[in-house]
Amino acid sequence: MYKILVIEDDPVIREELAALLRADGYQVTEDLPCDLALLDINLPGENGFEICRRLRKHSDVPVIFLTAREAVEDEIVGFGVGADDYIRKPYNSAVLLMRIARLLKRNAEPVRTVRGLTLYLADLRVGYGEQTAELTKNEARILACLMKKDLCTRQEIVEDLWNNSCFIDENTLYVNINRLREKLRRMGADAFIRTVRGVGYRL
Repeated sequence: MYKILVIEDDPVIREELAALLRADGYQVTEDLPCDLALLDINLPGENGFEICRRLRKHSDVPVIFLTAREAVEDEIVGFGVGADDYIRKPYNSAVLLMRIARLLKRNAEPVRTVRGLTLYLADLRVGYGEQTAELTKNEARILACLMKKDLCTRQEIVEDLWNNSCFIDENTLYVNINRLREKLRRMGADAFIRTVRGVGYRL
């Protein structure tokens, strides 16, 4: 049974969320560890952004901001501190449950192997021979995208990351590609990611 962390200061909304989640088969918790976190932003003391930043220092569990704050700037900050999704109140129960299920399913995606390179997406790790390396969420999603197709355009990778709620642009993509290449090189998987000039990348 998946455990959902709910941090919401309004007791009525908190109980509504708990009842909704339990009815859908989830266990509700107010403490770690968890499989997914639902965070409000406007909280007494430490706000949701700060909680997400602190959580990201030691965990890659999916995080959804569930908030009444409607400004686009708040949404950008939310993704910037590591959120996977941003849902505004009042929320639609069916949509919320669908997005929770999507993120949990994404985190449980199976292992993928291409040319001896193995991606453990749920654990954010990559293996080659006897070597393994930890990946960031963006690096893991980029590698997963490249493993799906013979050739990926830059735009396809950016869109895949955006659809999976990783906030990224083309400049950030370039930085992440180079970091991923360096990690693979140190494992002995040199020149695995090749640039197709003017198009994108391929394994």
